[in-house]
Amino acid sequence: MQSKATTVDEYMEQLPDERKAAMKKLRAIIKKHLPKGFQECMGYGMMGYVVPHSKYPAGYHCNPKDPLPFLALASQKNFIALYHMGIYSDPKLLKWFQEAHAKASTKKLDMGKSCIRYKKPDDIPFELIGELVSKMTPDEWIAMYEKMLKR
Repeated sequence: MQSKATTVDEYMEQLPDERKAAMKKLRAIIKKHLPKGFQECMGYGMMGYVVPHSKYPAGYHCNPKDPLPFLALASQKNFIALYHMGIYSDPKLLKWFQEAHAKASTKKLDMGKSCIRYKKPDDIPFELIGELVSKMTPDEWIAMYEKMLKR
């Protein structure tokens, strides 16, 4: 479900009441822990955290007019989703997260390549998400991204 909101605040206002508190808390945790240099924006109908053109002028290879995406947060039809490109790109980070999630949550991890899904807001390990988003700087993400592009 892609939102037509043009700002993150507008996106947050349009959320279903039962998800607003969890999404507000996730947004605050992300903003608190995300390394300096990433920028919050709307992208692909979701809240996004990107490397802005001012830091990475080349932008996203699929559409260079877009900044380089790193993280996204969305309220989908049946779940809250966190998309983390670092997990998709870094096997060590993925392994760490899977092991840490097993310790931080009694719920089985529901995950795709970069998508972490939570059907119930009460199932979200907020502090673990904060730790996850703190583990990669914009410079580290750019280096990893460029390495993947060369393959």
